Amino acid sequence: MNVFVTGHLGYIGVHLVKQLKDLGHQVTGCDIDLFEGCEFEPFTRPDKELIKDIRDLTPEELSGHDCVMHLAAISNDPMGDLDEQITYDVNLKGSVELARLAKQAGVKRFLFSGSCSVYGKGDKLDLSETDPLNPVSAYAVSKIEAEKQISLMADDDFTPVYLRNATAYGYSPMLRIDLVVNNLLGCAHSKGEIRIMSDGSPWRPLIHCSDIAKAFVHLMMANKELVFNKAINIGDNRENYQVKDVADYVQELMPSALIKFTGEVGDDPRNYRVNFDLLNTLVPDFKLDYTLRSGMDELYKKYIANGFNQDDFDGDKYVRLRKLKHTINKIKAEA
Repeated sequence: MNVFVTGHLGYIGVHLVKQLKDLGHQVTGCDIDLFEGCEFEPFTRPDKELIKDIRDLTPEELSGHDCVMHLAAISNDPMGDLDEQITYDVNLKGSVELARLAKQAGVKRFLFSGSCSVYGKGDKLDLSETDPLNPVSAYAVSKIEAEKQISLMADDDFTPVYLRNATAYGYSPMLRIDLVVNNLLGCAHSKGEIRIMSDGSPWRPLIHCSDIAKAFVHLMMANKELVFNKAINIGDNRENYQVKDVADYVQELMPSALIKFTGEVGDDPRNYRVNFDLLNTLVPDFKLDYTLRSGMDELYKKYIANGFNQDDFDGDKYVRLRKLKHTINKIKAEA
């Protein structure tokens, strides 16, 4: 198949491109390359690469593709809160316009990368796709509204699917440490301390970034009638953890690291344990390749092999918000 991947240079996107190419698909990638120079390791490139804003794409560039996998976004709560209007312009308006262009270009399937963060402050545990949404960030609101507006385009010739991904973690050639698992592990490895900014009680559903990519591939191939215009939680019921559980796993890997509750964020409003039964029903062949333990073990070995240190942990390269602020300040200085 001919597949168009937005955000192909991102944390998940580099895994997705490799998986698609390994399966023999033709891949076009589109990315603004905002985080150029942030590679942790070399990665597989798509067959065709467009370095441009998704908001500047044309129907002609999308024409001939069987599926669009839309990952490009302002990628998490802190970045979204930096400038809420940019978040809505890219994640909401940009996504809706991309879906419209894809439909106009004759693309049959549109896979939208959403997030379980739409559940926000969950009013119960084991939240399913039909439970109320309680977003606590501009990022989460943008994902909810994009789902709603794209769903209005669904018809016999256009099948959108919304992947509400669990919280990503794990090794990627485009490493990020601004994610709870990667952050706790990176802090312990580089500083000998496991710093938890909440009281450790909030629940998070966790999934390796490579397994998110794998879910995209499976949902591209899934029967249209099963997934048509559906929001689907992406993860596994066994992979829901409290933050303090993650810290305990980090300490198993590094017994000398001390757990420290800093309380910087007070009561974290994001608290959601998620149910993934619908995914298991619709795509029974999909199984995670990683558990939290195996994914953390792999990442720890990568930290060691690549000499990840305190400068890396405190620097801009692997923290999207720091890198973005650095870029903005550089642009202002040059203006």
